[in-house]
Amino acid sequence: MPITFAPMLPITIINGPNLNLLGNREVEIYGNQSFEDYLLELQKRFTFFDILYFQSNIEGELITAVQQANLKSKAIIINAAGYTHTSVALGDAVASLSIPCLEVHISHILKREPFRHHSYIAANATGLIAGLGLHGYYLALQYLEHHLKVKF
Repeated sequence: MPITFAPMLPITIINGPNLNLLGNREVEIYGNQSFEDYLLELQKRFTFFDILYFQSNIEGELITAVQQANLKSKAIIINAAGYTHTSVALGDAVASLSIPCLEVHISHILKREPFRHHSYIAANATGLIAGLGLHGYYLALQYLEHHLKVKF
C-alpha cells in the first residue's frame, strides 16, 4: 500500500500595527524576539500547517487580509494590536468568518490602560489568549491542531 501524505493545512496569522517592531520596541512588555524569528520556530514545530503570515500597520489592509484568509485558510490567528480596541470594521470582518479565529495578545490587555480592556474582535472570535507573550501564538496553534483534528 502506498504511503500518502495529507496536504498541509493553511493557517493565517495576521498581526496589526507596530508588531513589525517586535524585538525592538518596549521589550519589557513585548520581549526581545522579532516575530519573524518566532515564526520560524512555529513553522519548525507545526510542520503539518502551512503558516501564512501577514502584518500591516493599515486597518483596511488587515480587513482585506481577514477576508482573503477566510477563502484560503482553515483558521486565522489574529493580533490586531491597537485596532483591537478601536476598529468596529475589523470586528465586523471577523464576524463574517466561516472559519475559526483565535485572538492573541502578547501582553495582558486587562492589566493595561482601561481603553485596552475592550475588544471589537473577541465577541466573534473562537477564543482569546492574552498575556503569555509570543507563546500565545504557539498555544493558538496547539488548539487548532486539536480542533482541526490534525493527524501526524
